Amino acid sequence: MTKTTDMATVTTHRAAPPRRRTTNGCRSPRPRPARGRWLRRATPWLYLAVPLVLLITFTYVPVGNMIYYSFTDWDGISPDRNFTGTDNYVQIFTRPELFRVFFVSFYYLAASVVQIVIALYFATVLSFDLRFRNLFKGILFFPYLINGVAIGFVFLYFFQDGGTLDSILSWFGSDADRAWLGDPTTANTSLAGVSVWRFTGLNFVLFLGAIQSIPGELYEAAQLDGASRWQQFRHIIAPSIRPVLSLSIILAISGSLAVFEIPYIMTNGATGTSTFVIQTVKLAFQFNKTGLASAAAVVLLLIILLITWIQRRLVPDDKVDLV
Repeated sequence: MTKTTDMATVTTHRAAPPRRRTTNGCRSPRPRPARGRWLRRATPWLYLAVPLVLLITFTYVPVGNMIYYSFTDWDGISPDRNFTGTDNYVQIFTRPELFRVFFVSFYYLAASVVQIVIALYFATVLSFDLRFRNLFKGILFFPYLINGVAIGFVFLYFFQDGGTLDSILSWFGSDADRAWLGDPTTANTSLAGVSVWRFTGLNFVLFLGAIQSIPGELYEAAQLDGASRWQQFRHIIAPSIRPVLSLSIILAISGSLAVFEIPYIMTNGATGTSTFVIQTVKLAFQFNKTGLASAAAVVLLLIILLITWIQRRLVPDDKVDLV
């Protein structure tokens, strides 16, 4: 009886077969289940699912709808959308008043050049060891943090007749009040100056980050060789920040073509300050020509993409190697 029970116990609690040994004597790992391999492969896509859904929903779907609306005569309200082909695009390129507003962008393009030069100068100066440099960094970047609507109202009172600017000029003996926003030339120049004040901080931060990423050994070697500050900028800083400078130029060109909030708030596009975006908004919401406005938006998008492609071809992002 005891022997039979012992044999049953041995049979019941028989040990699992040993793992197969490899040629070097180590046990080979057990194969992972198929479910575990599937989860490992799917995990990156699970993390990307939410941003991809948001990107497609709020970017590509609206762009697709805009392209579709550009071939219709939709007024933005009626459910009827009649297909008109390329009539909206023909109107944009054949009606001078619709395409003439692009000339206003040259004011903002010139202002972008000024702000890039100012930002590059201060980024270079403040990258060296100076007193109160953190304070100056905050002062330069602070305007970019302010809401564009608030900036528009502040400078609206700044440029009005007898406003802040006239009061400051009166301290230097200028008593004549001037309508800074009443003439197309002075109005566009004033608005472009506001954009310089606002966006210089953005370019400043981009340039400063690129300059501070340069290894300090290069500056030390240049100083040992007797290089001046200008020579350090020319041979070390300028080649190192070339990709960031290229990015700033792209942002400057696209931004000058898509200016909206500051001229819209300060002048509402009056006195020759209307930009292409302001005109597009008025076509859609004031004149109920959503189809024509969509075509104008598509044209603006294509122009920005074309300019970006040309700039990339002329100034490619080559790898910078200063060592």
